Amino acid sequence: MAKRKQLDDFRVPFFNGGKADKGFSFADFDPRAKPFSTGAKQADRERLIAYAAQLDEMQERLHAQRRERVLLVLQGMDTAGKDGTIRAVFHEVDPLGLRIATFRAPTLTETAHDFLWRVHQQAPAAGELTIFNRSHYEDVLVPRVRGELRADEIERRYAHIRHFEALLADSGTAILKCFLHISKDEQRERLQARIDDATKHWKFDLADIDARHQWDDYQAAYVDALAATSTEHAPWYVIPADSKSHRNLMVAALLLRLFESLKLQYPPAKESLQGITIS
Repeated sequence: MAKRKQLDDFRVPFFNGGKADKGFSFADFDPRAKPFSTGAKQADRERLIAYAAQLDEMQERLHAQRRERVLLVLQGMDTAGKDGTIRAVFHEVDPLGLRIATFRAPTLTETAHDFLWRVHQQAPAAGELTIFNRSHYEDVLVPRVRGELRADEIERRYAHIRHFEALLADSGTAILKCFLHISKDEQRERLQARIDDATKHWKFDLADIDARHQWDDYQAAYVDALAATSTEHAPWYVIPADSKSHRNLMVAALLLRLFESLKLQYPPAKESLQGITIS
């Protein structure tokens, strides 16, 4: 009998000794796999509902304490499902302590500063769960594929990212980074669906086709970026994402595990409120 997959089987090896793990490859991860699915759609839906309720309670404790911070980074090729993951996994979470930051092409003001300037402003505050829908990794991936950065500049940016994430972790931020791994065939179907449905045209950009033509370049850039920045305090996980329901379950399970590791409790009761009766 095949061994059942564990969450950490999908973790990118930690960066160690000043070098990325050159053995890491997406070839070891099947984007069509559904190792954390029950195999039944209704059962998966019920399981995600249960996860969502638990996430809501955990986030409420986080917000009530206002001490720790949680950062979830979502990256992936176009149509990998970053928006869909947010809708499906966090629909029960109280928006009071949830914030979503989306990183598009930098503005003129942002490009006048260092590449992490705009990102640090979006880091979670105490008591916040923040989701990066795309992230600071865009500022290495895109210019690398376009040939706008020299190899030494790319390596320096990896180092800056490691130090930046270490700073966040040292300041009480728990970090989880998920690469939503879809196949090229699945991306073609999702892009075509956006073209065929007029109500989804707003989600489509002709630049998506250009990026698809550079699929291999982006895949290589992602492999290098993940290998160079997966650390114990900010690990990367490869999420098989051809199945949307499996993708959602796995991200929710990883985030729940992170929350549980924080051992969050509600603040202690206030003695000054003992015996008070509201008339």
